[in-house]
Amino acid sequence: MNNKELFAALEQMEKEKGIPVDYMLEQIERAIKVACKNNYGGNDNVVFKVNREKGTFDVKLVKVVVADEDLFDDNYEVTLEQAQKKRKRIAVGDEMEIPLDPKQLGRIAVQTARSVIRQGIRDGEKGQMRKEFESRLGELVTATVERVDPTNGMATIKIGKAIATLPRAEQVGDRVLKEGDQIKVLVADIKDNERGPRAMISRTSPELVKRLFEQEVPEIFDGVVEIKAIAREAGSRTKMAVFSNDENVDAIGSCIGTRGDRVNTIVDELGNEKIDIIEYSDDPMAYIASALSPATVLKVDVVDESAKSCKVTVPDGQLSLAIGNKGQNARLAARLTGWKIDIRPESGFYGEEEDTDEAETEAEVETEVEAESAEE
Repeated sequence: MNNKELFAALEQMEKEKGIPVDYMLEQIERAIKVACKNNYGGNDNVVFKVNREKGTFDVKLVKVVVADEDLFDDNYEVTLEQAQKKRKRIAVGDEMEIPLDPKQLGRIAVQTARSVIRQGIRDGEKGQMRKEFESRLGELVTATVERVDPTNGMATIKIGKAIATLPRAEQVGDRVLKEGDQIKVLVADIKDNERGPRAMISRTSPELVKRLFEQEVPEIFDGVVEIKAIAREAGSRTKMAVFSNDENVDAIGSCIGTRGDRVNTIVDELGNEKIDIIEYSDDPMAYIASALSPATVLKVDVVDESAKSCKVTVPDGQLSLAIGNKGQNARLAARLTGWKIDIRPESGFYGEEEDTDEAETEAEVETEVEAESAEE
């Protein structure tokens, strides 16, 4: 059967949807077997041969040769007299392949075949989508915004040939996404549901910040500078601890770049999210002091090493700076280092420049921060 148009359509589908021609030919073969089974009393013993170069495929139904008087079911059997018209040397008990025109299968059988092929296409699309997502799992990818729901702000985005969604909760900053925008996202996970594989896309994950720096800072990509930990409150502020494996390379300077060009590129991508880059240290006390930047730390005292609890002393005038707006600076420092941090002023009481009641509330409530692991 010559059907060059069919092969052309399959090749076009492979280009547009990534579904291989061979896969679709398998679905067509499966569909024909189902149609034959329905049309020939359950006989689905079909030989399906394809010649892609000539654009042809042949379908043959296999039947067993029986003596003329022994014919019982012509769906499975063919008489010797009929068989010898095609092959003179054929004998009783041999199998014979009878050419079949799919057009003779009947309306119901053809509809069944179409349904099988459609389901094959859907399954193929799901399989290609899963492969697309799996190849990018945990990676930073550039996606194109296809559509934005005006009611809930959810964005439909295209990653390669696959479609995913970016919920409003996973968007950062005050940037309003528009159709055609190019954004960087992290493929965080893949989940399956009745509609097929679904990529869990994030712009709020700390891992996204790590991938952005790997992309922008060659020293990180090459392993000269390491990102040791990241603590993030997406859309607001990130603290990142870095360490240089080469004494001649400044870890913080490498991340910031000339005139801040590297870090500013990332800040712009994240909608002006503030990024504090601090020096990692194996000495917990030095590390905690750095983590509370931009505040100056006078002293770090360990309260309970096993519980990773410490008390930090800062100049009276920098208490609010160390704590941060609504405790954010202290909270991120605790997450970054994995220590509980209690911040106290140098004088032991809250200075005149602070509103006493407000300062006590911030110090006693906001600075007793439960440490969280910075590793996601």
